[in-house]
Amino acid sequence: MPATPAPTLPPVRAVYSTPLRARFRDLAARDGVLVRGEAGWGEISPFWDYDARESAAWLRAGLEAAEEGWPAPVRARIPVNVTVPAVGPEQAARIVAASGGCTTAKVKVAETGQSLAEEQARLEAVRGALGAGGRIRIDANGGWDLDTAVDRLRHLERAAGGLEYAEQPCATVEELAALRRRTDVPVAADESIRRAEDPLAVRRAEAADVVVLKVQPLGGVRACLDLAEEVGLPVVVSSALESSVGIAAGLALAAALPALPYACGLATVHLLERDTVEDPLLPVGGSIAVRRPEPSERSLDAVRADDEVRVRWESRLAEIMAVAGAPR
Repeated sequence: MPATPAPTLPPVRAVYSTPLRARFRDLAARDGVLVRGEAGWGEISPFWDYDARESAAWLRAGLEAAEEGWPAPVRARIPVNVTVPAVGPEQAARIVAASGGCTTAKVKVAETGQSLAEEQARLEAVRGALGAGGRIRIDANGGWDLDTAVDRLRHLERAAGGLEYAEQPCATVEELAALRRRTDVPVAADESIRRAEDPLAVRRAEAADVVVLKVQPLGGVRACLDLAEEVGLPVVVSSALESSVGIAAGLALAAALPALPYACGLATVHLLERDTVEDPLLPVGGSIAVRRPEPSERSLDAVRADDEVRVRWESRLAEIMAVAGAPR
């Protein structure tokens, strides 16, 4: 089979880097590449633990944004959750209070080195800040085995005063399927979709009640729309901790879905100390307007990476593009 021609990046691009306000996904900073084509700006920012082949999907998503644009929206605003990292209860409550009116919170759990008591205190603080009518979901990033998940969900559901769902409580599809038979807490699949060789295995195994879709890891807005149709489960669109340029793609996906029964995890720009645009995509009244902010020279200067990071990204992009053009 002949090789697929390697993709070509638009000539305009910038490498950004910004510290995070709190450690998130074991990260202290976020960085990536912005590209600009005929359709606008796109972001390419695979995490550093993704190899070149897995990062090719992130490249496709960025090029789709820059060169093709996205389908027409069917809604103008996207309800969003506030994301609470694995912080102490006081800080957790402050994050919820400053969330721009979000009534749903996603709380990180299963953090290495943290106890059940710390997780319970965080959830109790979030419940206090949200009030009785708010919704709480937790995200374990596959950090529990099956028995631990059963035990933790029982305790954490009580501490939260009810859980909307648990996102990726276990690492494997088989464990998720077994967990659904042992708990009343709905299960959402994230890594079992975006990092899977076969994302439809979740559906076949009846391993989830909800699927979490992230535009960059899954190759773009159109690829996510196709996958959502194939999976046939309710969708939550979530970020991959991008700048507002990448979040705009998530909003485009959420705006194009036929149904959107849950708040989306797209209110993560507040986790960045600096953003790539002057008018960040932040929630107002618990939702974000569907729009596409543009970086300016001023906003790019504020996040421009140093030479070491820039050279590292240029080298990485070359590796990703070479793999993206290899036979499949």
